[in-house]
Amino acid sequence: MSHPLRKASLRDRAALERLIARSARGLGCAHYTSQMIEAALGAVFGVDSQLIRDGTYFVVEAQGKIVGCGGWSRRRTLFGGDAHAQRDAAELDPAKDAAKMRAFFVDPAHARKGIATAILERCEAEARARGFARFELMAALPGIEFYRSRGYVPGVPVQYPLGSGVTIEFVPMAKAS
Repeated sequence: MSHPLRKASLRDRAALERLIARSARGLGCAHYTSQMIEAALGAVFGVDSQLIRDGTYFVVEAQGKIVGCGGWSRRRTLFGGDAHAQRDAAELDPAKDAAKMRAFFVDPAHARKGIATAILERCEAEARARGFARFELMAALPGIEFYRSRGYVPGVPVQYPLGSGVTIEFVPMAKAS
C-alpha cells in the first residue's frame, strides 16, 4: 500500500498533538496504565518543533487527516517533544554518531497498514544520504516489535521518571545501516 509522505510544518502542530494523544492512548493501553500514558503525554510524548524546523519530520494523511508521523534527527536529543526537559540541539557527527529516529505515532484506526514503515524507510534513507551509517531510537513498548522487524536491536529497558512517582518503561534500540 502506498503512503505518500510530506514534510510536517508548524501549521500541523495542533493536528499532530491530537494524533500523538490518540496513538498513545489507543496503542499504548495494552502496555501502559492510563496514568503512565497521561503523564507521558505531558512530559515526553509530544510535538518536537526542532524536527519540523529541520525538515526531518514527516506526516501521512488519509482523507485530509494526519494519520501517521515520524522523523529523524541529526541532533543529540534521543526522544521527547518540546515539553521534554532533557533536550540537546547540538549536531551529531555522522562519522561517529548514530542518527536519531524520533517521535513515531500512528492513528490506531490506521495501525499495521505500512504507514510507520513508509516513514521509517524515508527517515533512514535521508539519514544515510547525510552520511549516517547507524541509527538509534528510544522505543515505547508498543513499538518494539515493529522496530525489531525493521532490523533494530533492543538494549536494556529503562524506567524513565515522569514525575509524581510515575515512571514509564522505554527500550533503547539501534541498527547499523
